Amino acid sequence: MPDLGSFLKGAHVDRSVFELRPDYRAMLLAVDGIRPGAGDEDSEALLVAAEASVREPADRPVEELPHIASWREAYRAFGAKPQRTRNSLEALTRRAGSEAGLPRVNRLTDIYNAISVIHQVPLGGEDLNRYVGSPRLIRATGEEPFDTVADGADVVVHPEAGEVVWCDEIGVTCRRWNWRQATRTRLHDGTTAALFILDALDPMTDQDLDGVADDLLTNVARLGPNVHSARRVIRP
Repeated sequence: MPDLGSFLKGAHVDRSVFELRPDYRAMLLAVDGIRPGAGDEDSEALLVAAEASVREPADRPVEELPHIASWREAYRAFGAKPQRTRNSLEALTRRAGSEAGLPRVNRLTDIYNAISVIHQVPLGGEDLNRYVGSPRLIRATGEEPFDTVADGADVVVHPEAGEVVWCDEIGVTCRRWNWRQATRTRLHDGTTAALFILDALDPMTDQDLDGVADDLLTNVARLGPNVHSARRVIRP
């Protein structure tokens, strides 16, 4: 298990990404000491609150909510079609407002999904112990490997050239900025150390972003007596 501070110190956002969106900020939270477990009353209450927050009468469609609209613009900027590949925030928000509601997975996943919807910010959670090196956000060459599942089978595919991707030393960990996570690093029922990535664009302020991180860490801190964390914001 790497030192959390050293792990985050090695994280990097490529200059080409900031050229695409100068308002972009990445909040990285590394957490260790998590005790895995099934959903509980607290995580269920968060999910219910998240669902209620988007089921209330709204004066605009989901795609016009401020942060979701910003992410749609960001996707178009690198050639993705947001109506076909929805950013994680939009996908979760739509599901939260549907009859099906948010998925119930495990308490760690349920917490970060709920926080994403409540605070309206794309929020990825990954198994830190499965990283090889620190996370990097780059414009892909198109040759990087991405392990995923297609038609029930494990496959390796590649991002499109110019696509914004998170990666480590051996491959892509999340495609299209915050669209789909790799199989290798995704959270699972036995995760004890996690990396959370909060992606912010205008109109989300730095103060708002800090508040989301505080709320997430408050909820994750109860998942074990020895939970500890480190955080870092990467900005232009």
